[in-house]
Amino acid sequence: MPLLPGTTIGMLGGGQLGRMFGYAAKRLGYNVITLDPTPTCPMAQVVDEQIVAAYDDVNAAKELAKRCQVISYEFENVAVKLVDTITATTPVYPGAKALAVSQHRWREKDLFKKCSIPVTPFYQVATETDLEQAEKTIGYPAVLKTCQFGYDGKGQYVINNTNEAKTAFTKLNKQELIWEKKVDFVKEISVICVRGQNGETVTYPVSENIHVNNILDITIVPARISKSSTQQAHDIAKMIAKELDIIGTFCVELFVLADGTVMANEIAPRPHNSGHYSIEACYCSQFENQLRAICGLPLGSPDLRYGTAVMINILGTGTGNTLSGVDQLMNNKNAYLHLYGKAEAKAARKMGHFTVIGDDIETLLQQAQEIRKNLKWV
Repeated sequence: MPLLPGTTIGMLGGGQLGRMFGYAAKRLGYNVITLDPTPTCPMAQVVDEQIVAAYDDVNAAKELAKRCQVISYEFENVAVKLVDTITATTPVYPGAKALAVSQHRWREKDLFKKCSIPVTPFYQVATETDLEQAEKTIGYPAVLKTCQFGYDGKGQYVINNTNEAKTAFTKLNKQELIWEKKVDFVKEISVICVRGQNGETVTYPVSENIHVNNILDITIVPARISKSSTQQAHDIAKMIAKELDIIGTFCVELFVLADGTVMANEIAPRPHNSGHYSIEACYCSQFENQLRAICGLPLGSPDLRYGTAVMINILGTGTGNTLSGVDQLMNNKNAYLHLYGKAEAKAARKMGHFTVIGDDIETLLQQAQEIRKNLKWV
């Protein structure tokens, strides 16, 4: 039986992804409780209640499970054991299997390989002997990354020779690592995919992503790639959804090579920054479809309501906590602003985003860049 409005939904994590999920859930009449260690976190500001506790607090998680009919998570560093524990009493989606794979880079790459999904050559590194073997087997240029807890470029080093490899190995504290051959790609793309409890699966238009300092800067939808590359991306996302038995919204980040081949990079078992455009640009946002999936409801259409969309992240600069230029943004009838309720705009911190929708990508890019020029932290 589907969980209908009036049901209480729990969320592990209370950041901006949870906040946007909360808006979708409250609009549809659901009760929502978040568990997050930061009082008045972004999600807590818009939902019914917050349990203030650490993510590894088993008793707090059990209390959340007791008070909710279904639980999801909005970031992938939740402990798998904790999810297993509360799943005994309350369903947690997308589930422990997707979480275990997506929070460990070697397991991700191994999954891609087993599914015959194109993936860069890789080698698991735990010791100096492994490091030497990876050098011989994979070679340079390469990227040495932590297998866990890295995001937005953290916990990884580009390496071009033995000295750089040894230095990176030492800096990463000799924890479990993965050596990946550096990919010579022409575009970075991603696909938001949603799978329901009955196996129904939908994919959103492919996003073209531009990163600055390893943080997503601009998302362009639909991606400016061939039909063949587009189809490959959709097929890969659906294959992963089925293989991991995912229920809910997730994202696959991919590379497009010069010959049009699409290569998988990472899985995010949750809504994703590159899918924020869907709130205004699609018939059903990635967040509403996350709710529909975990509650056993029919999935909404991921199709674009408008021809194109451009989303730009708003990062803190460390120069102030008040955003000026908002009035100029609001002069554009096709621009939509989202701020995440974070009190301090630390440098490189994701503070919000804005989306511009219309019919022509080049026009939207120009409009978006003009809007960004006027936005300043003071």
